[in-house]
Amino acid sequence: MKNVLKWPSFMLVLILSLVLSGCSTGEESSNSGGSGGSTEAKGTIEQIKERGKLIAGVKYDTKLFGLKDPASGEVEGFDIDIAKALAKQILGDETKVELKEVTSKTRIPMLQNGDIDLIIATMTITDERKEQVDFSDVYFEAGQSLLVKNDSAITGLESLSSVKVLAVKGSTSAQNIREKAPDAEVLEFDNYQDAFTALKAGKGEALTTDNIILIGMQQTDNNYKLVGGNFTSEPYGIAIRKGDTAFVEEVNSLLKNLKDSGEYDTLHEKWLGSKPE
Repeated sequence: MKNVLKWPSFMLVLILSLVLSGCSTGEESSNSGGSGGSTEAKGTIEQIKERGKLIAGVKYDTKLFGLKDPASGEVEGFDIDIAKALAKQILGDETKVELKEVTSKTRIPMLQNGDIDLIIATMTITDERKEQVDFSDVYFEAGQSLLVKNDSAITGLESLSSVKVLAVKGSTSAQNIREKAPDAEVLEFDNYQDAFTALKAGKGEALTTDNIILIGMQQTDNNYKLVGGNFTSEPYGIAIRKGDTAFVEEVNSLLKNLKDSGEYDTLHEKWLGSKPE
């Protein structure tokens, strides 16, 4: 009889324990979620200001846009100066920018992982990339072309049958050349310097990427020329984490300020030889 009487008491204690445990867990979850949500809700501009620097993903291997001088260690180019100009508008000082090297292959993962705030790295706006990142307004218009030796018989896409064409991994150029010259053999490299070195070593007969990048290569070695004209449209945009609409709008506003003030034209002429048309 005693055991029978103890059973309801035991059940009552168990039920009360479960109820209290459930309430406690719910409160802890609510508090934890509130804290995390507060951090996520903080805007990118606010985070940059609190940190005291803008972190930009840029190229280190692209003359005219982002090239690291091996002697001084300085990275220079049009994209670099755009990054500095954005830092000046956000933080009041163009030196408050940290430049992190990206390649065509690594730039989107680095942005998604939070290693950088944005990408300013000769990045063409495409529908495929829009599924992974958001883009600012177009800040430069390029077009894909071909770089060959001065004595090459290659004159354009029609000359690429059974030809080894060099390109860079993760670039739209590699995709485009496969579509527009399906009989060409495409060899991909990690960066532009490696691709150009391979061209000079005779590992391919043509190198393809955006015309303005090829012009930068040609300026370092006049034994090469551009052929075939521009056979694509390559609008460059600044890439921002997917869904960060407020930061996209802010960057577009900053770009507009650069253009309205005339600073954009000055930088364009400084690096690319002329003011934008």
